[in-house]
Amino acid sequence: MIDPLTPHDYLTRILNARVYDVAIESNLDLARALSQRLHNKVLLKREDQQPVFSFKLRGAYNKMAHLSPEDLQRGVICASAGNHAQGVAMSAHKLGTRAVIVMPTTTPEVKIDAVRALGGEVVLHGDSYSDAYDHAAALQRDQGLTFVHPFDDPDVIAGQGTVAMEILRQVQKLGTQRLDAVFVAIGGGGLISGVANYIKAVRPDVKVIGVQMNDSDAMMQSVAAGKRITLPDVGLFSDGTAVKLVGEETFRIARGLVDEFMTVDTDAVCAAIKDVFVDTRSIVEPAGALAVAAIKQYVASHKTRGETYAAILCGANMNFDRLRFVAERAEVGEEREALLAVTIPEARGSFRRFCEVIGELPGGPRNVTEFNYRISDAARAHVFVGIATHGRGESAKLAKSFARHGFEALDLTHDELAKEHLRHLVGGHSALAQDERLLRFVFPERPGALLKFLSLMQPSWNISLFHYRNQGADYGRILVGLQVPASDAQAFEAFLATLGYPYVEETLNPAYRLFLQSGHGGN
Repeated sequence: MIDPLTPHDYLTRILNARVYDVAIESNLDLARALSQRLHNKVLLKREDQQPVFSFKLRGAYNKMAHLSPEDLQRGVICASAGNHAQGVAMSAHKLGTRAVIVMPTTTPEVKIDAVRALGGEVVLHGDSYSDAYDHAAALQRDQGLTFVHPFDDPDVIAGQGTVAMEILRQVQKLGTQRLDAVFVAIGGGGLISGVANYIKAVRPDVKVIGVQMNDSDAMMQSVAAGKRITLPDVGLFSDGTAVKLVGEETFRIARGLVDEFMTVDTDAVCAAIKDVFVDTRSIVEPAGALAVAAIKQYVASHKTRGETYAAILCGANMNFDRLRFVAERAEVGEEREALLAVTIPEARGSFRRFCEVIGELPGGPRNVTEFNYRISDAARAHVFVGIATHGRGESAKLAKSFARHGFEALDLTHDELAKEHLRHLVGGHSALAQDERLLRFVFPERPGALLKFLSLMQPSWNISLFHYRNQGADYGRILVGLQVPASDAQAFEAFLATLGYPYVEETLNPAYRLFLQSGHGGN
C-alpha cells in the first residue's frame, strides 16, 4: 500500500507544478468598498480572469503536462458540464493532444460551444454528471485514453495549489504580512486540498476556511461523519460546486487540514455577486462568490475588525440570463429588502392608513419595492409588500411595527416559496381548488421534462396551479398545485418517488394559506 502524500509532498509538487504555459498569475485585488463596510481588509484572488474564466485549467494542465509522450499521443478524456471541461480542452490544445469531453445532454449550448471552440471533442450522454462520468469511464477503457479527474487526483490538486502559492507571495507585495484566513469554495474538494496543503506547509498560522452551499454540503457532512457521504440531491444554483460525493483524497486532506467549514445560502451568494461587481465591475458565477459570502457571514458572527481575509473568486462562467434572478435576490440576500404579508381591513380608508403606517415605520420613510394586492374577501385583504431596509434583522421589526398599528403582518423575507413564486402569483384563492396539494419542483431544463411529469401522474388528478419562470439555468423551478383526494395519498407518494425530481411540499406553508389556498381568503 502506498503511503498517503504529506503536506510536504504536496508542497514539493506545487512548487514544481506546470501551470503557467496556460494559466496566468491572477491579481490579488483589494475590495475597497467591501473592506470599508466590513471594517476588515478583503482581498479578492481573481481566478475569474483566467483564460477560461476559472482556476480549473491549472489542475487540468498540470495533470496532462506530467503524462508520458505515449499517453499524450493516445489522448485524454474527462466528464464535465462546466469549467473543468474548458480547462481540459485548452490544455489539450496547448499540448497537441486529443481531448474527449463527455457532457450531460442537459448542458447549456453556450458551454458546449465554448469547449468545441477550444478544440475539444464533445460527446453528449445522459441526464446528469453521473451518467456522463460512467460513459466517460467506458470510453476510456475502449479507446485507451487517460482520464483527467476534475478534483480527486494529486497532480490536479497540486495544480490548484499554485493559487495559494501566489496568494502568499502577493500578500507580501501588498506591503503586509498579515493574512488571517483564506476562504475557499468547495465542490469536489480539489481547490481547497491544494490551498490547504500549501498554506499549512508554509504559513500554518493562516486559517483555511471551506465554503459550501447549504444545499450542496457534501464535504461538510462527510467531515462531520468521519466518512464520505453521498448526498441524494444537490442544489443547482451554484452549479460549479454541485457535487454529491467528494473525492477520497480530497476528503482525507480536507478532514486533516481545513480549519473550519461554513455554508451560505442562495440569497447571500446573490448579494456577494453584487458586492464583487461593485468593487471590480466584474460578474462572477455563483461558485465564484461563495468565498465572499462566507467572509461577510464570518465577520457578522465573529464581530471581527482589522483582520485580513482572502477570497478566491474561482470562476466567472455565468449565463447572462441568470442575472435577473441574481439581481432580484441580491437585495434580500443583503437584507436591503423585507418581504411581508400584511392583512388590512377591506374598508374605506384602510389602504390610505396602511400607506401612512409605511411612512411611520422605525428608521424614517421607506421605499416600497414591491406591492401585490387583489380583492379576495369582503372583510379583509392580504397585501404582499416589499419594503426597503437599512440593514440586517429589520424585517421582523417591521412586521412587529405593522402589528402595533393594528395590521397583522407575516415576515416572508426568508420564505423560499414567497421569494420564488408567490410574489408573482398573489391573489389566487379559488373555491374550485379543493383537495389541493402544493409542491415546489426542480425540473431539468430540457424537452420532455414536463411530459414525463404529466405522463406519470394519474388522470384523475387535476393541475390547479402551475407557475414557472426560466432563470437561464440548467434547471427550472416549478410551482404546481395538484388536486389529490386524501384516499390517493399513498399513490401520490409513489408518483413522487417514481418521478425522481427534487421537490418540497408547501401545502402547509402559511404564505400559501394566505394568498392561494382554497377556503382561506378571509380566515
